[in-house]
Amino acid sequence: MTEVDLAFDEQEYIPAVAQDADTGEVLMLAYVTEEALRKTRETGEAHYYSRSRDELWHKGGTSGHTQAVEEVRVDCDGDALLYVVDQTGGACHTGYESCFHRTVDGETVGERVFDPDDVY
Repeated sequence: MTEVDLAFDEQEYIPAVAQDADTGEVLMLAYVTEEALRKTRETGEAHYYSRSRDELWHKGGTSGHTQAVEEVRVDCDGDALLYVVDQTGGACHTGYESCFHRTVDGETVGERVFDPDDVY
């Protein structure tokens, strides 16, 4: 099996979308580095790179709301990834199941599944 060439950007990041394996719902978008992708593949749990904290980030390391990665897919250009995951708890740090819980008009359309004050 041949591994796909990935097109990391100038900062060595590539965007990764996390999608719920059961429902197909888009849960979140984050960035990965080569190290984050390697850790994801080694452990079977999602790892990302926090640009704001400038550090490797194990999803759920603080909250316990982990993502077991069933499959990692790459888009046709090699410049974006899709993590197909089994999400434990909510994916969004604001307490929602998905980070995409609002419309552009500000309407809340997602479900809040935990209180972030109880978790963080």
